[in-house]
Amino acid sequence: MIINRTASQTDLVQILNWARDEGWNPGLQDAEAFWQADPEGFFVATDGTELLAAISVVNHSADFAFLGLYITQPSHRGQGVGYALWQHALQHAGSRTIGLDGVPDQQANYAASGFDLFSATTRFTGSIPPTRHPQIRMATARDQPALIAMEAAVSGTAKPAYLNAWFTEADSRKTLILSERGTITGCCTVRQCASGAKIGPLLAQSADDARSLLSHAASLFGEVITLDVPDTSAALKTLCTTLDLTPGFATARMYRGPAPRVNKETSTEFFAVTSLELG
Repeated sequence: MIINRTASQTDLVQILNWARDEGWNPGLQDAEAFWQADPEGFFVATDGTELLAAISVVNHSADFAFLGLYITQPSHRGQGVGYALWQHALQHAGSRTIGLDGVPDQQANYAASGFDLFSATTRFTGSIPPTRHPQIRMATARDQPALIAMEAAVSGTAKPAYLNAWFTEADSRKTLILSERGTITGCCTVRQCASGAKIGPLLAQSADDARSLLSHAASLFGEVITLDVPDTSAALKTLCTTLDLTPGFATARMYRGPAPRVNKETSTEFFAVTSLELG
């Protein structure tokens, strides 16, 4: 008999190993930060001996959740195991809007579960010449409220539990602050992965600021970086092309329920999402 249950933190480590095997290239220390976002938001299907499928539906706020890490082991695909877990996990969100970043060829299946297409996100990868910038420093705990507010202004929803953990420095994850006269004007988090490093979020007010953050980030874990850029960040997509970063796969950002409202006055077109797994 297959049982759908809430995952443990140990299970989450295994799920991220699956994600690595799928080519998703998660960060080396993603598990702890993901777990802090919502310890009740990770789910697995098991036959009592081994894990067969996994999914996350993390509640970021009272009105917003995010779905990710939807993986079924190859030996159990096409048997309804993953879909049964999907239905089980969606209940965790209650009446919240749910977002996801899914591959385009699954868009019809997500639509059948009530998800509407909002935009696309393109992954860019390449080498950035490393250059440290004198006005860039490491973030501290004191910076976290401002960084969470900056990210929320662009993404449309605050994710305090997730981002407090994400912005806390770890051996393989650093958050950089660009400031002018004591005011934060931009930031990015860079995390080491099995292959290269990923940047997200990235928040900047200009192409020059974004370039400075990317170059500084490239000095920490190697020159090869990856970032996921939504279509709404047209200026950042242009910068990625200028920097000779290669566009890779695209994902479809979809929502079940009202899409988060972005503050256009404080938003920016230089924005890369934090992660495709938790939003």
